[in-house]
Amino acid sequence: MYPTHPFIDPVAISLGPLSIHWYGIMYLVGFAGFWWVGRIHARKPWSPVKPEQVGDMLFYGVIGIIVGGRLGYILFYNFDAWLADPAMLLRVWQGGMSFHGGLIGALVASWLYGRKVNARFFQITDFIAPLACIGLGTGRIGNWINGELWGKPTDLPWAMIFPAADMLPRHPSQLYQAALEGLALFTLLWLFSRHQRPVAAVSGLFLIGYGVFRFLVEFVRLPDAHIGYLAFGWLTMGQLLTLPMVLAGIVMMAWAYNRNKSATA
Repeated sequence: MYPTHPFIDPVAISLGPLSIHWYGIMYLVGFAGFWWVGRIHARKPWSPVKPEQVGDMLFYGVIGIIVGGRLGYILFYNFDAWLADPAMLLRVWQGGMSFHGGLIGALVASWLYGRKVNARFFQITDFIAPLACIGLGTGRIGNWINGELWGKPTDLPWAMIFPAADMLPRHPSQLYQAALEGLALFTLLWLFSRHQRPVAAVSGLFLIGYGVFRFLVEFVRLPDAHIGYLAFGWLTMGQLLTLPMVLAGIVMMAWAYNRNKSATA
């Protein structure tokens, strides 16, 4: 007998006209985790920021993630619907955020904040990389609470029935992503960054790790219904967007270590 996903009201708190959604709460938990762990991370002697500056960095990042994530969702996944209803861009409370768009927004915010504190771009992104995984994990838990982004049918013992889809047992792919892109990737990057690494190496490892984990989970996660598979009967938009990430990560790590080797020599 497989467990059934419990119906959880997406609205956690309702105060008159104000509604606070679980998905938004998960974002807040991720941002709080960034701030708390970031202050610890900033104590390392090679940190580009001081602990008291993490709050300002977070503010820049929040704006970049929300704006970039929403624009990315529209451009990558729902462009036709936006053309028919341009106002949907502003209806963030209805859901719809793209990781890849959020990443671009976060990179722009990192560049702007780096200019403010006189730090190099990759110094900032190296600092942010492990902390970003906290929000990635909590965001996927938010997807699970909403009962969305479920996986393909399976007979594995940990399968779950999502009534919003049908009564078939399915991969709880949201939890796979929370475990891999959140917990596992955070642990990998936190351990890797415990010692000083060549500038851009941590950022490169983040791109590789996220890209590989996301690419693998996409094999058991159903693609967006209005997009479907792009090629070969299995390639999804998520996989297509992560391939350049993995390639860029490999190039960045090779460049970082070769540059460091040349400087040492």
